[in-house]
Amino acid sequence: MYYHDFHGKKISSLGMGALRLPMVEGSKNTIDREKAMKVIDAAFDAGINFFDTAYTYQNGDSEKFLGEALKKYPRESYYLSSKFYARHGVSISESFELQLERLNTDYLDFYLFHSLDENYIEDYMSEENINFLLEQKEKGRIGHIGFSTHATPDVLERFLNHFDRFDMAIMQLNYVDWTLLHAKEQYEILTKHNIPVWVMEPLKGGRLATLNDKAVEILKAENPEMSVASWGFRFLMGLENVKTVMSGMSDVEQILDNAKTFDKHNPLNDKEYEVLMKAKEVFLDELGVPCSACRYCCDSCPQELNIPLLIQGYNELKVSGTLWKIPELDRVSGPDQCVGCGTCLDKCPQKIDIPSVLSDFAELLKNK
Repeated sequence: MYYHDFHGKKISSLGMGALRLPMVEGSKNTIDREKAMKVIDAAFDAGINFFDTAYTYQNGDSEKFLGEALKKYPRESYYLSSKFYARHGVSISESFELQLERLNTDYLDFYLFHSLDENYIEDYMSEENINFLLEQKEKGRIGHIGFSTHATPDVLERFLNHFDRFDMAIMQLNYVDWTLLHAKEQYEILTKHNIPVWVMEPLKGGRLATLNDKAVEILKAENPEMSVASWGFRFLMGLENVKTVMSGMSDVEQILDNAKTFDKHNPLNDKEYEVLMKAKEVFLDELGVPCSACRYCCDSCPQELNIPLLIQGYNELKVSGTLWKIPELDRVSGPDQCVGCGTCLDKCPQKIDIPSVLSDFAELLKNK
């Protein structure tokens, strides 16, 4: 594992996101302690020392689990990050105190505003919330302040023109979203404001670890030894202002494969970059919808639909013409149960027109 220097701290180039830890079978919000502990131990063994979570992940169980799991490791041996989410309706002071309790710590190395976008920019520009971060940092209860963002470039610029004394920012960044969701412009804005970048969704919720057959053939023809996922990570290594790449790893095998990629700083060369761009275009030709399975849409759905799973089914049907690889679809309500109310629309960081996608999916199934 190679490390970067951040205000005198050596932080691993690969970080652990705690949104996709293994869950108890049949549960949406209960982490499987035994399986997840193996993932955390493997992360430490691999040299990972940055762990990121949030108030809302698994309805709080992500923070609770990390508070349990990290107890056996010296507090100075890792860096812990969590986030305040304005949408949840709890004040930042109340949220912060509960998070410290859940995480079994008296300080956070990083504390962030969660999911900046046009819906919550006013909350995160409020004097009360910004002053809270600054006051807790001065008291030593927060080491560094930051924000995570799904904002459009104009919203991001507006936010930073209001206040740009953040130590870092987390943004969604991968070689597909570089152009598809304007990540290039967002990255350049953060760089212009001298804000170091931490990356979330480097593999777009795991979608870029599999791609499709044609794209994989292109990558394997160039280098059969490289995993498909490693291409995405090495793309990010070529961006100078990217410090830590966070991956929501859910099993030990993912930890081992990803840590191998981050054993050294090894960005794509010019030829490899061209190959990856070719594979990307082939992939996008068949890709249905760029859902990252964050599940922010699910809480608002009156029909309680498993929207990410349905979109995964839509993509699979568009790519392969079959659904047998996703047996979970047989156990959930179908896309025809969507009532088109649109309550999910402002919750989606990817700005997907979810009702239209589910309507299209329902029509495809009807004609299949």
